[in-house]
Amino acid sequence: MIHKFSQGNINILLDVNSGGVHVIDQLVYDILDHYPQTPEDKVIDLLEDKYSREQIIEGIKEINTLIDNGLLFSKENYLQHEAFKNKKTVVKALCLHIAHDCNIRCKYCFASQGDFKGDRSLMTSHVGKKAIDFLLQNSGNRRNLEVDFFGGEPLMNFDVIKEIVDYGREKEVEYNKNIRFTITTNGVLLNKDNMDYINKNMYNVVLSIDGRKEVNDHMRYTVTGEGTYNIIIPKLLEMAEKRNHENYYVRGTFTKHNLDFAKDVLHLADLGFKHVSVEPVVATVDQDYAITEEDLPRVMKEYEDLAEECIKRKKIGKDLNFFHFMIDLNQGPCVIKRLLGCGAGAEYLAVTPQGELYPCHQFVGNESFKLGSVLDNTLDKSKYDDFSNAHVYNKEACRECWAKFYCSGGCHANAYNFNQDIYVPYNIGCEMEKKRIECALTIQAKLMEEE
Repeated sequence: MIHKFSQGNINILLDVNSGGVHVIDQLVYDILDHYPQTPEDKVIDLLEDKYSREQIIEGIKEINTLIDNGLLFSKENYLQHEAFKNKKTVVKALCLHIAHDCNIRCKYCFASQGDFKGDRSLMTSHVGKKAIDFLLQNSGNRRNLEVDFFGGEPLMNFDVIKEIVDYGREKEVEYNKNIRFTITTNGVLLNKDNMDYINKNMYNVVLSIDGRKEVNDHMRYTVTGEGTYNIIIPKLLEMAEKRNHENYYVRGTFTKHNLDFAKDVLHLADLGFKHVSVEPVVATVDQDYAITEEDLPRVMKEYEDLAEECIKRKKIGKDLNFFHFMIDLNQGPCVIKRLLGCGAGAEYLAVTPQGELYPCHQFVGNESFKLGSVLDNTLDKSKYDDFSNAHVYNKEACRECWAKFYCSGGCHANAYNFNQDIYVPYNIGCEMEKKRIECALTIQAKLMEEE
């Protein structure tokens, strides 16, 4: 399987199964519309009004060389890969809902302004410690584990976070494991003390902000209706500086109200943030901020413009690490990661303040997806296995998609929320992801061409 496209005045060819990426001229691009499924003599007839016979023959030779070297139309071998054939899914990451409460209100909040459509509550240290035990006992031979403190707003329960971290550090020695703690925060409660603690104990930090002041404050405001931009900007910048601009992201959401979201990405970059993620909102069409199919052409153009700006900045030494344009062309993710993606419901689980287990934070509150509890170390294996088997080869729409080894089948929660089936991907999300992948490949191809 191949995928070819033109962007930024270059033609790019992706060999899906090998991951090989090639910059090709227009001749080879046109030949691949017909060859190799069409015989050479027929290809010559089809293109001789545009190219000479000699040019076409030479182009076909180039293609055959790539094929002979296993760099084009390569065979799909993941199903036979030992890592996939012998995969034994274990829990390697937990999302601890340390606070089902929040100190701000976001219009698009999937968590119903922090309470996940239930009572506002905070996780106790007892539940948190049980979650650590559950992770250690269900992680098999996996040594490196992850625990993300999530909300609501985690800093509303900061003392319990510290107790859980201390307990994790104690238990990881006993189990010969390494737990990497992370935290996601809206930044309102950041201060010198908790910043210092976070920077000492958290492997990664996600700092929430949507971009320009008018954009951010339209969607993200305090309980009294005040915009959060002026409150959080100094704190987020201080946090990034304290971390030496490593192991963090400022993470925002764009909606129908700011389809010019590239300006928000660049605004954050110009403020001094080096690692930026601004992602599309996922919402039903009855919400005025929802992104619909009619918005896709504008969104695609915005991604292309952002890619060009990333290239320009890279050339002058002002690197911008935009999360969705980061692709490793050398080694890439492991086989299981390519097929399973985030691993929600299998490798990755969410824990509520009451200790209940769900496939991920976006399923919390939907009782039909409750998987068990950390309090009694139970796990519904039938549901768990259903998510473990939700890989690209078991999703009809993914099997023949060129992007499957990059997006890994997309988000299970989005699939379920829009199609009531975790095996049927959310189409609008798929289209945007494919464009992001094309942009990422374009950036790397153009930069490599000029080295």
